[in-house]
Amino acid sequence: MSSDTLKTASITNRLAALGSERWAVHFDARKRVAAGEDIIELTIGEPDIPTPTHLIDVADRSMRAGRTGYSGGKGEPEFLKAVADKYATRSGRAITRDNVISFPGTQAAVSMAMLALVESGDAVLVPDPFYATYEGVVRATGADFVTVPMSIENGFRLTVEQLEASHVPNARVLLLNSPHNPTGSVLEADEIAAIGEFCIRHNIWIISDEVYESLIYRRTFASPFDQKVLADRTIVVSSISKSHAAPGFRAGWAVGPVEFMSQLQSVAESFLFGSQPFIADMTTHALVHPDDTAQRISTAYQQRIDLLLNCFQGCEKLRALPPDAGMFMLVDVSGTGQDGAAFARNLLDQGVAVMPGDVFGNQANALIRISLTVADDQLQRAANRLVRFANSCGPDA
Repeated sequence: MSSDTLKTASITNRLAALGSERWAVHFDARKRVAAGEDIIELTIGEPDIPTPTHLIDVADRSMRAGRTGYSGGKGEPEFLKAVADKYATRSGRAITRDNVISFPGTQAAVSMAMLALVESGDAVLVPDPFYATYEGVVRATGADFVTVPMSIENGFRLTVEQLEASHVPNARVLLLNSPHNPTGSVLEADEIAAIGEFCIRHNIWIISDEVYESLIYRRTFASPFDQKVLADRTIVVSSISKSHAAPGFRAGWAVGPVEFMSQLQSVAESFLFGSQPFIADMTTHALVHPDDTAQRISTAYQQRIDLLLNCFQGCEKLRALPPDAGMFMLVDVSGTGQDGAAFARNLLDQGVAVMPGDVFGNQANALIRISLTVADDQLQRAANRLVRFANSCGPDA
């Protein structure tokens, strides 16, 4: 058979340019660093605080004790109990192992949940800006990716008015992310309740990505899963990647109504069939024995936000948008006469790597995203370079 007659599935076309291409500046920066260039990387959300030693010790002991075999497709019993207890305590409702499934990270959890909820002919509402992988997650199912433009004027907090303006008849899921990446906005309980009423009115599921739950500086965390009237239509996805500075362990979960979780398990087992028992043991320990990792991260990043704001003060070409949560800060660079993509690409030549806003949606075209995950002295150097470059841009430079 001639190779030109071989075909691939339509998913390859739907996901073209939605994978690593979105991280082109980051990967280019890594290549330049490897070649010896002085590049300060402010691209990805990888905590610079190390994974706590006690968690690594738990994983090590677990491996040495022989916990390296196959796991059940749903997850290890003690892990499932620890996650269930977390959400029972948080919501004040009875949550059991039947409400929980283990996943290798939040990305896998949101992908499998989406695959179990929508297909071709359906639509998913996604607030814009959005996390860079969300479009691929939705389009992989064959469903329509429908953006809901949020506004910089109210701090990129989703409103019912924005949802109503973007609603389509075939919408089946709202992909909610609070605390939000990349904007750092946080929805409080009354805002969540209003959004939930919209979802009830239009018979829409909610997938709630809550990976930044423990990294809030201002406002108060709220979840649709914790509101009884919304619990039966909400699937929470999360992990310990941010809260415990453990992104490489891929330790995540999904929590939702029992009937749906039973259906989701079949989907998850078809693709993944379980996680590593020693990682489950480490995650269980992290949930049962809270430590101060998230607090240390929050304190460090709040200080870095202040550092950046001080550096940008007086630079009229940059408008910083301080976050309420998370490990990033957005900056409006339109005052330089460039959009976020051009600015990020040109800034790389000045020794600083940031994420261009357009990878996070149309509402972020004028923005760049700065990661707070480098040491203060490095961040100071990067900010100085960024300001110097911004001041050199535009007709009045």
